Amino acid sequence: MACRAVKRLLFLPVLLVAACCMAALYGAVHNQLSYTVAPGYFHEFKFLQFRLPPDAWTRVGASWIGVLASWWMGLILAVPIFCAALFVKGDSAFIRAFLTATIIVLSTTLVIGLGALAMAYMTFTPDNLPWWMDGWDVSNPVAFARAGQMHNFSYLGGLIGTGLGLIWVIQAAWRSRRAA
Repeated sequence: MACRAVKRLLFLPVLLVAACCMAALYGAVHNQLSYTVAPGYFHEFKFLQFRLPPDAWTRVGASWIGVLASWWMGLILAVPIFCAALFVKGDSAFIRAFLTATIIVLSTTLVIGLGALAMAYMTFTPDNLPWWMDGWDVSNPVAFARAGQMHNFSYLGGLIGTGLGLIWVIQAAWRSRRAA
């Protein structure tokens, strides 16, 4: 048992890097969607926040910001999933459970972010902006708020997705132990 746990700990760096890469890719794609919704969100906020030089204020720059803003979420979300996956019997089932749970996290994050964007499209108007838009002087407040809402809810989606991923891994551990 102890030998298997040590062996699996050797997978930790590889799986953490995989989770960080998936989170970074998610961030790049996510920012392409939100850049489509509101380029001003990036030109008036994100490019400044991340101190990108003006010659990088492009879609590629938006993707780079997505990578920078998301890769670390891979670490935060992967550690509890990895720990739960340690209880899955069989090394290939252990890795499969980890990767499947990571995909569940990313999918949930995407669905919740897109759901928030859809709700923002249905509800945000110049006369009906979210409270957090108070004090923002931007060229297109409605588009800015829509993109911001998608960004804000994506973090919530990551948290909910991590819970769902953990549930899935725990169920995989139970299934693998019953089958053994």
